Amino acid sequence: MPGIKDHLNGEMTYMNTNTLEKLEFLIGDWELEYHIPKSFLSEAGTDHGVGTFKKILNDKYVQFDYTTRSGGTAKGIFAWDERIKALRYWWFENSGSFLSATANLINDTTLAMNWHDTLMIQTFKQENTDKVVLKMQYPSADGGYDLVLEVILTRQ
Repeated sequence: MPGIKDHLNGEMTYMNTNTLEKLEFLIGDWELEYHIPKSFLSEAGTDHGVGTFKKILNDKYVQFDYTTRSGGTAKGIFAWDERIKALRYWWFENSGSFLSATANLINDTTLAMNWHDTLMIQTFKQENTDKVVLKMQYPSADGGYDLVLEVILTRQ
């Protein structure tokens, strides 16, 4: 089975059908605190909301539902794609927007996502058992990445 090199410690890790189990750090109910820096994508702003990650359909998928005070609602679904040995993610919003991403756990506490049809990347980084930080970034002119969204998830 092909391996994927762990970028933090250089060891080879092997993805398998139990990968969804590694999303356990996300399962539960969360308070969401949004920080939106000014960028070419949006004006600076904040928002709050609630979200839930839960296993569905015999634990074959992880579903993420959230609602914001500003009226946004969305549903996301993670699934293991055996063919490419990676996580897939589909996201649907009440505005009619939808995207898909390929994701991979780069260590036990960080889920990295590459959004298809965009240049954006996103991570979910567990800071402790009750706090996860989501960061969405876009390539910058200097070759790095600029933050376009940060969401602090605090377990309810």
